[in-house]
Amino acid sequence: MAAGTTPVFVAVDIGASSGRVILGRLTDAGPELDTVHRFPNGAQFLGGALRWDVDALVAEVLVGLRRAGEATARTGATVMSIGIDTWAVDYGLVDDAGMLRHLPFSYRDGRTAASIDVVHDAVPPGQLYARTGLQFLPFNTVYQLAAERSLQGVQALLIPDLLAYRLTGERRTEATNASTTGLLDAATGTWAEDFFAPLALSPELFPPLVEPGTLIGRLLPAIASETGLPADTAVVAVGSHDTASAVAAVPADTPHFAYISSGTWSLVGVELDAPILTAESRTANFTNERGVDGTIRYLRNTGGLWLLQECLREWSIEGPEPDLAGLLAAAADLPPDGPIIDADSTDFLAPGSMPARIRRAAGAAPGGLPTREAVVRCILDSLAAAYARTLRDAVRLSGHRIDVIHVVGGGSQNALLCQLTADRTGLPVLAGPVEATALGNVLVQARAAGLLDGGPGSSGPLLAGIRAAARRSARTVRYEPAERPAATARVPSAT
Repeated sequence: MAAGTTPVFVAVDIGASSGRVILGRLTDAGPELDTVHRFPNGAQFLGGALRWDVDALVAEVLVGLRRAGEATARTGATVMSIGIDTWAVDYGLVDDAGMLRHLPFSYRDGRTAASIDVVHDAVPPGQLYARTGLQFLPFNTVYQLAAERSLQGVQALLIPDLLAYRLTGERRTEATNASTTGLLDAATGTWAEDFFAPLALSPELFPPLVEPGTLIGRLLPAIASETGLPADTAVVAVGSHDTASAVAAVPADTPHFAYISSGTWSLVGVELDAPILTAESRTANFTNERGVDGTIRYLRNTGGLWLLQECLREWSIEGPEPDLAGLLAAAADLPPDGPIIDADSTDFLAPGSMPARIRRAAGAAPGGLPTREAVVRCILDSLAAAYARTLRDAVRLSGHRIDVIHVVGGGSQNALLCQLTADRTGLPVLAGPVEATALGNVLVQARAAGLLDGGPGSSGPLLAGIRAAARRSARTVRYEPAERPAATARVPSAT
């Protein structure tokens, strides 16, 4: 890097419904993020199944990288590296020539229904959990792989690894995302290789594992030429599971916190030093996913704002675009203790007819859900109840003390949801940052470039430098719990 130039990091942050390309730089006041490109995303029915159009995603990423190059050229800054994060579990199958066998399936496709028993017959569920510590979800990668017709002559690249491959030509498997496959040993952070043969999987199915902060490769000449970025621009592994990046950027100043990464899904849990692989933890359906610096994200994948997003989509089809702010205000005025549904139910997994499904689920409640605002309030009450239930279980199973809940991601902007969460848990909620995933992505890159302290092998708490930087820029809103009836169960702050 030339003397006097400002280092800039590019975060490619793609969720199940949208994507962003974001420039990040470190300043004396803390990290600054600047979104240079936003684009929609979503699974599409292609070839009779729900799939991801990877070529379209790559095209959007290239648009974003080109805009990043143009923006830095105007200011004289230098793009130091690029990091990519996406949702988990899904993958593409790439042959020796680098061609996709087929467009990647979406986790919301129902193709794994018949493969779950196939996996469990080969490796019993208790044995799977004792090694991988992964929450049972019908779309975990291991069940998707069992549904493939053939895995001969291909490698499986998880979605962020597939995108990195398209940029660099290098194949790697980033560890935080690998921990969502159901094939990674939760204690060692290496592949559970003795599971591969019983499941008819090749030990070479996945490329080599790398940790966040590792150099994956440099831009291919054609990519550098198309984007205008320097040919030696690095692509660096970050917490490529978007939740791993989001949790890394939680602006906590105490280890005694819980987090809710709130978006399409809600990832609710605590950060631990080691996995919990007990039968009780498995029964509670908690997962042990790897975080940045080898931490363990002990969490449960619960229902999320997908329910609200789908309702808004359905209502927009029926008539004018719904006024979300107005619906939330009207929902806040409704009395508490209305109908509660199981927001975690797989009945809500697929798209389509969401308001009707929610009304049916709440049908036994007196009065039902007569209005749109009643549906919205039911969704948010149900999510808050699920959060409280999950955090009570997390404390019981881990013994981890919770003094505060950090809500990050898009859901941190939903004031009603944050207040209901404080009320249901009896704990203060700190909401923000909204772009926690991109922030964590950028800060891991900055630390890899030597601009932040900390990391494995250093003295002091893991993630300390990243979290200190996050606190310098985070704008959080605090929600205190309101008085609730004595019958409302609270999350214990300690065991």
